[in-house]
Amino acid sequence: MSTTDRVMVNGVDVSALEGAVETISNDHDVGSFAFRAETEWQDALRSVTTIDEFDQAGETVHTREFTLQGDEPEQILGERMGPNAVELLLGALGSCLTVGYAANAAAMGIELEDLRFEMEGDVDLRGFLGIDEDVRPGYESVSCTVHVDADATEEQLQELHDRVESTSPLVDAIRNEVALDTHLVVE
Repeated sequence: MSTTDRVMVNGVDVSALEGAVETISNDHDVGSFAFRAETEWQDALRSVTTIDEFDQAGETVHTREFTLQGDEPEQILGERMGPNAVELLLGALGSCLTVGYAANAAAMGIELEDLRFEMEGDVDLRGFLGIDEDVRPGYESVSCTVHVDADATEEQLQELHDRVESTSPLVDAIRNEVALDTHLVVE
């Protein structure tokens, strides 16, 4: 298919999206991914996370390298050289929802004019610091407000919203327990 035959909605190639759905529907292994990240302590409360490869269908794919700086606000003994981990989780949620809305809106033929997310989460450091075992160390709650301007009815936008929430990997990971195995290697 030539580039002139491609249908683009919201910058998403709808033909390629439909092709990916068909390919993964016919060969489930193609849709099997393993993502990796490596985080290294720098100094004080700073860290750097590197992301540069993933596996698809059992094959390692080397891509562009990304680095994410992590630190804490000064109020939590950091130097604010980067966002802290709970802020990165909010950013990851917003990024995941952006992908979901853009792709699903394109598949539904909905042209987005504007899309943004406001996320907020409540953390009580008494849990993280081990002061009170009845307080969770992580988020007590997270809220997300979706602001969307599109050429669609309220019903269509609600359908889009429901579809995105039901298929978002990060919404799923936050709402449901995810198995986590940790291993200590002493060097």
